[in-house]
Amino acid sequence: MTDRGYVNLESRALEIEHKYGPNVHILSHPMAQSFLAKLSAPETHQPSLNYIVERLYGILLDTVVNSCFPREVVKMDTRMKEHHEKGVFHGEVIKASTPVVSVDLARAGIYPSHLCYHHLNFIMDPKVLRQDHFYIQRKTNAANEVVGVDLSGSKIGGPVKDAIVLFPDPMGATGGSMSHAISHYKNSVEGDALKYITMNLIITPEYIRRMQKDHPDVQIFALRLDRGLSSDKVLASVPGTFIDEEFGLNEHQYIVPGAGGVGEILNNSFV
Repeated sequence: MTDRGYVNLESRALEIEHKYGPNVHILSHPMAQSFLAKLSAPETHQPSLNYIVERLYGILLDTVVNSCFPREVVKMDTRMKEHHEKGVFHGEVIKASTPVVSVDLARAGIYPSHLCYHHLNFIMDPKVLRQDHFYIQRKTNAANEVVGVDLSGSKIGGPVKDAIVLFPDPMGATGGSMSHAISHYKNSVEGDALKYITMNLIITPEYIRRMQKDHPDVQIFALRLDRGLSSDKVLASVPGTFIDEEFGLNEHQYIVPGAGGVGEILNNSFV
């Protein structure tokens, strides 16, 4: 018989209070904030940087899997079965047959997507798990202002029918690249996905507004909301109260307080 303590497991993550709606999840996680503060510090560089990113995406992935992935009740023999007939586990686990696609938005998303893909291989059926590659970057004008996105190519391994599609990209700044990538999957890749989920370390109010305008169905998971260019009144309010007065991007569309160019420092390539 199944132990009732291991069915319908609690899955809600602890989140900060906000008024952005049910599809926005900003974690309340002191350990994550501590690692993220170190990642953002000027003195943090490789190889420490990759270790911190791995820890942060471990926290994000745990939260996303617990909150969004389907489950099933299983009956499995344990090592004790040879010693006792009741050495059998009955309980709820992640449904391993669920198709999952982790999308690498090169270049900042290369390592985060690889981490998600690698770790998911240990709990999901590897036959229905894959990693796609999407080569996209900001398009800027002579004043270094963001005016769109450049898509230079992609390597997409098949349809997304009934799949959970993950976009583990560290910085959610303007939302332009992310919106473009999700639109491509919705409009140009065969099959209707079960869910689209973005996984960001830091996001801005501008990112939330763009995503909710373009893709209100997408689930947004983030470790931190940066709205550092907002007024004192806004900063003293519950996030989302004055959403049109919240700002986290400077004139060059970089996040404030932010972490600098994460794609550059992750790859140690500043071009």
